[in-house]
Amino acid sequence: MEMPIVSIIGRPNVGKSTLFNKIVGKKISITEDTPGVTRDRIYQEASWLNYKFLLVDTGGLDLKDEDIFMSSIKAQIDIALDTSDVIIFVVDGAQGINPTDKEISNFLRKTKTKVLLAVNKYDSKITKDNIYDFYELGLGDPIGISAEQGIGVGDLLDEVVKELSPAEELADDDKIRVTLMGKPNVGKSSLLNYLTGEKRAIVTNIPGTTRDSIDSLIKYKDNEYIFVDTAGLRKKKKIVPGVERYSVIRTLTAIERSNICVLMIDATVGVTEQDSKIAGFAHENNKAIIIAVNKWDAVDKESKTMKKFENQIRIELSFISYAPIIFISAKTGQRVGEFLDLIEIVNNNYNHRIQTGVLNDILNRAVLSNQPPSDKGRRGKLYYGSQVSVRPPRFVLFVNDKELFHFSYVRYIENQIRTTFSFDGTPIILDLKNRGDKQ
Repeated sequence: MEMPIVSIIGRPNVGKSTLFNKIVGKKISITEDTPGVTRDRIYQEASWLNYKFLLVDTGGLDLKDEDIFMSSIKAQIDIALDTSDVIIFVVDGAQGINPTDKEISNFLRKTKTKVLLAVNKYDSKITKDNIYDFYELGLGDPIGISAEQGIGVGDLLDEVVKELSPAEELADDDKIRVTLMGKPNVGKSSLLNYLTGEKRAIVTNIPGTTRDSIDSLIKYKDNEYIFVDTAGLRKKKKIVPGVERYSVIRTLTAIERSNICVLMIDATVGVTEQDSKIAGFAHENNKAIIIAVNKWDAVDKESKTMKKFENQIRIELSFISYAPIIFISAKTGQRVGEFLDLIEIVNNNYNHRIQTGVLNDILNRAVLSNQPPSDKGRRGKLYYGSQVSVRPPRFVLFVNDKELFHFSYVRYIENQIRTTFSFDGTPIILDLKNRGDKQ
């Protein structure tokens, strides 16, 4: 099940971005007194009690403004209503009901999506005097909040999560969730169609055909996979306002929800800056990654063509050096069987756990071969380690002073672990703790 989406909408300068920042606990949205600062959707995972959701901050909406920005924001709101599970409509309680608020409320009453009316600036006396006027909008009980002070935000979130499923219900069963990611027209839908043996996704030569995530169940050998075909992510300046922008949110959500991410690269184009950005998002979310070079049948080959291509990928995507590379053709089925076998291997690595005794044997040998660094007469000491979790494999290393352990030495330890257990396709997280600190 995909993470639910909660969108914050309202006319310019009513405190939407401030509310967004308060809920996610970070200063992500730009907050200024100038109307119209937030021109685009900004999204971030948020949680309340036992619920998780993707919170989306939208630009200020003025239905009567024909400015080009306003027309694009109106298009974004249309898609937000179609895609969101809950809409938070923010109004300025200190100013009272504005004609634009009435226009927006008329628009919102037509939707089946749950709409919550948040009256901001409830920390002022004038807002408390005005709050009952907002019943006139016909959107149910107004909820008084102060986005800046945090007043009433908890009550608002209580109402939000009534419409959502608890976090544990979002988890899939034992099926392996594989997200196909990449630029538009790289062949994600073609690969999915080959795997399913049916026209599950629309395949054309027009970039951006897939507007939303498409899930398909694939059974292969003893495993069941949920393959997710996502909309291609393209450069921001090439994204048309409206439905395609919102599909970016769905794509990023799909990546966050996946076990394994497959970065598909067009063999006829090579690695691009956008490929790097997409891979970076999966890497930052600690996902297992496979690099699938598609359209290999369309490439003129020489004796070392594959090796040269692989070397170039390693240079361009050096930060995911752990990701295995496979050359496929979704059109002809070339190496697709090997591709599925590779998914199983990577999934096993992603879930692999090393016994503590075995891990410490590896660490002891590593220290004997290469002593930890020293600084001003003090040498780092690595006492012992343990694996604390999987997906991805995470290890805690207990040391005398973690400040003595340079990044390069930590990478050396990681490589020693990988030498014994390949962990192909999965990142490894090493957390250093001073002995005596709580684990």
